[in-house]
Amino acid sequence: MARFVLVHGAWHAAWCYDALARDLAAAGHEVDTFDLPGHGADTTPHDAITLDTYAQRVAEVIGHEGEPAVLVGHSMGGIVVTQAAELVPERIARLVYLTAFLPKDGESLQYLAGLPENPEDIVMPNCEIAPPDAIIPGWAARAAFYHRCSEADADAAVARLNPQPLPPLGTPVSITPERAGGLERHYIACTDDRAIPIALQRRMISESPCVTVTEIDADHSPFICAEEALTRALVALA
Repeated sequence: MARFVLVHGAWHAAWCYDALARDLAAAGHEVDTFDLPGHGADTTPHDAITLDTYAQRVAEVIGHEGEPAVLVGHSMGGIVVTQAAELVPERIARLVYLTAFLPKDGESLQYLAGLPENPEDIVMPNCEIAPPDAIIPGWAARAAFYHRCSEADADAAVARLNPQPLPPLGTPVSITPERAGGLERHYIACTDDRAIPIALQRRMISESPCVTVTEIDADHSPFICAEEALTRALVALA
């Protein structure tokens, strides 16, 4: 049995992992899901949220006791788990990047999203910037995140999105080879992702090699459109 700690991406909250968490628990694993600061039910003021705020919350959830966690980050969550790993590397068994941004030291989400392998970014160019937040229109969220999901599932997901605090998107990670850099990394790539195209995923993997790379035929939300395949991929990393 493994302990999975699941970190959601931008605009989302713990709700996106409800079905996946049930599947992993049914397979005999311990699962923690939670809202990052300012997301879902968390009421942290958005003008007080930074990448460090996110990383500290992840470290708190991991805690100081029990089995080291398999720490999974989706999308922006890849940035978050990378920075959190610098805080508590001894409490992390391995890092899993789920169609996620995989940064090297000094790289931010904004930098990675602007690489040439993402030539038709649907997300950031279409956001309304209303400091301290970025607000994604429903049509852009559908196109970028849920195009392989059913209409009903896409409707439900779009209705639950919340404004995304801006600072975590532009803040570079600050990590060291001895701490975050020393952890075992795995990547679950989604080949039909329109938010982080597969070419960008493969570039990040080539620059930050992972122990394993598993490809799933899914969009940016495999926990909705490819739940069974994602569960199998994660159980294999337990």
